[in-house]
Amino acid sequence: MLAITFFGILSLSSSCAGWEWGKSGKWDSKQRTTCHGTESTINYTTISGFFQQDDSTTDSKSFDYTGTNFGLIDRSYPTDDEFDPNGEKTQWERFEYYVDTLNRDCDRNTQYKVLFMARHGEGYHNAAESYYGTPAWNCYWGPLEGNGTSVWRDAKLTEAGIAQCTKANTFWSHALITEKIPAPQSYYSSPLIRSATTANLTFNGLKLPADRPFAPTVKEFFREGISMRTCDERSNKTYIQNLLPAFKFEDGFTEEDELWKGYEGETSEAQLKRTRTVLDDIFSNDDNTWISITSHSGQISSNLKVLNHITFSLSTGQAIPALIKAVNIRKVDPVTTTIQSWTAEATCVSPPITSISGQGCVCSNTTSAVLATATATTSPA
Repeated sequence: MLAITFFGILSLSSSCAGWEWGKSGKWDSKQRTTCHGTESTINYTTISGFFQQDDSTTDSKSFDYTGTNFGLIDRSYPTDDEFDPNGEKTQWERFEYYVDTLNRDCDRNTQYKVLFMARHGEGYHNAAESYYGTPAWNCYWGPLEGNGTSVWRDAKLTEAGIAQCTKANTFWSHALITEKIPAPQSYYSSPLIRSATTANLTFNGLKLPADRPFAPTVKEFFREGISMRTCDERSNKTYIQNLLPAFKFEDGFTEEDELWKGYEGETSEAQLKRTRTVLDDIFSNDDNTWISITSHSGQISSNLKVLNHITFSLSTGQAIPALIKAVNIRKVDPVTTTIQSWTAEATCVSPPITSISGQGCVCSNTTSAVLATATATTSPA
């Protein structure tokens, strides 16, 4: 009870209630500050009980969203009597109405969005890691351009990955027409080729509503965790633009990849920090309710952690939806701590002798190339 009261005290005052029907609202810079000029922060909650993927008993390893109506649970909603008294609407139509009602009836410091988060189809780096084993991939093969047969720097999709995208496109085509799933109102993608291509193959060509076209925006911070492996180095902006001319880029997107180092890897703490930054940006500046994000396994895991969702791993080509409640609250003065942003990783200088899961990589000689000292950055906790 004390925690609830404290939260209520921190919540910003609301001048009026509710958002436009079909929208979730957004917060401009003025709304993101309090009466004394103090910054606010966004508190994220995943509202459980709507998707199988937010149920801890669901097996993420065997779950396939394409065979389960995206995991939407067959249940009633408080708004069914007013919206569907004769029981003629689909599950998605009733859920959409319920979510729109949540946004209509909430205060201006609260919003609800449904995020469709999809992992890219299988890339050549995924196939290589499966072939060589994760330890050998991490310590030797991953930092290379490829193996002479395949190239995995900013890896493209394999034939299997393309087939996964075709499966996703077929699912969406059926779901839009038959299940009446709401089409995304906004589309975002990682800048890495495997994810951007997945988004394009999944949504391009669908019969989408005229007011909800496939017009994706590339956002830098939706990229995979930045390891020293070449699959995590993105191509330059010009290359991406020529490959996918329909894609737009967020403001400030640089021509060259200024984040990938090749000799250090991003820490999980640093990834969580940038994940919160990009999610805060969307919830503050995009008033759409239905959001598509095409990204990566590690990045989606980071999204889920920031959104206070249970852990749910995704294999290539899989996706997870989530109903998110975001509340703009007064920011308590942070404790300044030092977090490690980058960390060195040891590598082998030649193909390793063994690659055993759980035991690591055994180099074929006594010398491992230990990379540069990790970088520490002072940041608010």
